[in-house]
Amino acid sequence: MAEGLPGRQDLSGGSDFPFAKAKGMVFPRTVLVGHGVLEDLAATCHQFGFPPRGAVITGPRTAELAGNRAAEILAADGFTAPAIVAHEATGAEVDRVASEARAREARFLVGVGGGSKIDITKVVAARLGVPFLSLPTSAAHDGISSPRASLHDGDGLSTTVGAVPMGVIADTALIVQAPYRLLASGCADVISNVTAILDWRLAVRLRSEEYSSTAANLSEYAAQEIIDHAAAIKPNLEESVWIAIRPILVSGISMSVAGSSRPCSGSEHLFSHALDRVSRRPSLHGEQCGVGAIMMMYLHGGDWRKLKNALLTVGAPTTAQELGVSRDEVIRALGMAHTVRPDRYTILGDNGLTREAAERLASATGVIA
Repeated sequence: MAEGLPGRQDLSGGSDFPFAKAKGMVFPRTVLVGHGVLEDLAATCHQFGFPPRGAVITGPRTAELAGNRAAEILAADGFTAPAIVAHEATGAEVDRVASEARAREARFLVGVGGGSKIDITKVVAARLGVPFLSLPTSAAHDGISSPRASLHDGDGLSTTVGAVPMGVIADTALIVQAPYRLLASGCADVISNVTAILDWRLAVRLRSEEYSSTAANLSEYAAQEIIDHAAAIKPNLEESVWIAIRPILVSGISMSVAGSSRPCSGSEHLFSHALDRVSRRPSLHGEQCGVGAIMMMYLHGGDWRKLKNALLTVGAPTTAQELGVSRDEVIRALGMAHTVRPDRYTILGDNGLTREAAERLASATGVIA
């Protein structure tokens, strides 16, 4: 165990993990976080009473990092769960992986990798009707513990609902090896919950939308934890992973509690999805949501500078230049963001922003020069 790090902890029960098990809610039953918890994989599968045949879904790079090791750990404890190497998260790849898992008679799945490999596992698990465990090797967004999955199809990004992971095993010794930019992106994604909740409450007042105070509280708790501890989140420190991973997991769980992405996805996410469509080289999802949150907090009349400072402190982008997108792409994305999900009411309203208003907004917050 790394010196000074907390040991293996199960955050899934008791007062140490800020949610209560309630009838009708579906979320991970076990959440293990710590140095070397990958080695607890087989014991966790036995704990759940998984049948002997399964499959490990991983990527070409993450197979070498942890996917092959996961398959070895399972084999040493009586499971037959070979690694299936998945590639880009597309509908066609989901079909291929599902077909291979079915052919191997897999009765449970373990998703090992970053967001895309775990997204594929979610959808395949839902399609096959089998449980799965999430074993992230990076934490670029809060999807590692939520049922939401993003697939690249055609010219755009589609979001679908997959299975909720039965358990999450977050090995900080693995995650710290990923580029720090990914962890900073995950932090930015969680920080952006602040504006998502403001949008949700606005929709409750103006559109009588259903609301879950439990889910909202979890989402806000996660964001505030990142903001409060931003100065302690730094590159190449496993302790920083420990600090960040808990709120990232809680953020994903809030969506399971709500039964939708509402607690973590508002106008800032609409901006990010719009930027994916108009930009020649989109940035990481969490990074874009963080920049979007700065601007949407300005529209809400809130303390957008506080969000910006938190993003700067964790090393996430706060400008178009840092995102690697152009001034015009930001303005265009702001103008079309309200059309991405017409069913989701946000501060952008039904008509969105004019080009002039979008330019003023991005300039006032320093997103564009």
